[in-house]
Amino acid sequence: MKLLDNMEVRDLGNLDLLARQVVEGFMIGLHKSPFHGFSVEFAEHRLYNPGESTRNIDWKVYARTDRLFTKRFEEETNLRCQVVIDASSSMYFPEADKRERRDYMNKLRFSALGAASLMHLLQKQRDAFGLTVFDEEVRQHTRCKSSSSHYRLLLSYLENLINNPERNKATSAAQALHQIADSIHKRSMVVIFSDMFEQNEQTDQLFSALQHLKHNKHEVVLFHTVDQKLELDFDFENRPYLFVDMETGDQVRLQSNQVKDYYVEQMKKFREQLRLKCLQYKIDFVEADIRKGFKPILQSYLVRRQKMNI
Repeated sequence: MKLLDNMEVRDLGNLDLLARQVVEGFMIGLHKSPFHGFSVEFAEHRLYNPGESTRNIDWKVYARTDRLFTKRFEEETNLRCQVVIDASSSMYFPEADKRERRDYMNKLRFSALGAASLMHLLQKQRDAFGLTVFDEEVRQHTRCKSSSSHYRLLLSYLENLINNPERNKATSAAQALHQIADSIHKRSMVVIFSDMFEQNEQTDQLFSALQHLKHNKHEVVLFHTVDQKLELDFDFENRPYLFVDMETGDQVRLQSNQVKDYYVEQMKKFREQLRLKCLQYKIDFVEADIRKGFKPILQSYLVRRQKMNI
């Protein structure tokens, strides 16, 4: 099975099934990649250490991989992961009409399936995970648990986001991230899906909120969720458009080439500033282009988990 990509996602009505497909494709891909050195059965196994009892060796995995792995048990893992999703209206870009609603990918749908895949992976590892959803304020915040019932509950929250897009929901990522930093009392991995589009005057507050998370000793991964082609490269046909701000409803009518150069330059500056701040605060910054699939998300999670020595 190859890694499910965006073009194959035609119905997000069953997030659990899609998450399983994404994770299984990714794990199979690890066998054929430079990441083979990582525990390819990392969901439920760890490498066998010479001298240990052979009682828990998984011989089926050995037959497939020619490597010795022992089965992991719940007490061997203690990772806590808070998955944070920006649900402001800009995350529902690009929009589609009702006839296309089940057959397209936007930033929110991409984030929801990416989050579901991570939670499926975490559950297989018997690690604890929670979900936070925010727009102008925190709308949903659950504690970290590892049970199947908890996983199904969080999937229902994600499905509700997908099925109920709203216009005119603004963003206050800075306020939400400060609140999240204050509410997580144990060292955790914090995974954020957001386009990080704030008003210019709030940019410094946004960086301060990211720093707050690191100050509280959390490991932070920021998936900068964007449509590279349209939002960063401004790749529109050279004809008149009516551009509508999904968060405020403001409208402007213009021909795309009138603003393209200036727009692309400003977006490049913002992205570079965000990347450098993340580097300064030791936050993993991952460009998550919704047109390029989920491999960067799962791979970045795996690398960060290895660094945490869990």
